[in-house]
Amino acid sequence: MTANSGSVPGDVFDVRKVRKFIELMNEHDLTEIDLRQGDQRIRLRRGPETVTVTTAPAPSSGVLAPSSGPGRPSEPQAATAPVDDRAILIRSPMVGTFYTAANPESPPFVKVGDQVGPETTVCIIEAMKVFNEIPAECSGRIVAMLAQNGDAVEFGQPLFRVEPT
Repeated sequence: MTANSGSVPGDVFDVRKVRKFIELMNEHDLTEIDLRQGDQRIRLRRGPETVTVTTAPAPSSGVLAPSSGPGRPSEPQAATAPVDDRAILIRSPMVGTFYTAANPESPPFVKVGDQVGPETTVCIIEAMKVFNEIPAECSGRIVAMLAQNGDAVEFGQPLFRVEPT
């Protein structure tokens, strides 16, 4: 019996390898791993507490300010809003790529100021080529978007701040 039985040799998407990469990130205090093999790519990145944005300096409050771009005019104001102790964080339930809309031509599922309920879809996270709709699982008003469209997110990473109603 070989050590590779049951997996494709060199498959970077093998769950055991992904877990090993996460262990290495923790062991060596790495913030990001970006691996490419042919046309396959895997990118793992720790949450916003340890990631610095190269396009804009991080505010001293520890909240990352999203960079401005098409369709994102109101978000910088939301990122500088005072942090409310009652605020609820909607966190990523998985590792993947964060998307604000179903496709590039569609409007975002939610934007800052929108009211959401527990069943409201707030974003999509693509993991292993599967698009997972993420519900708010709480009621309130979106006061900050903490991830940008196309960002790699990790399990437990805050995506939205919600003011409960």
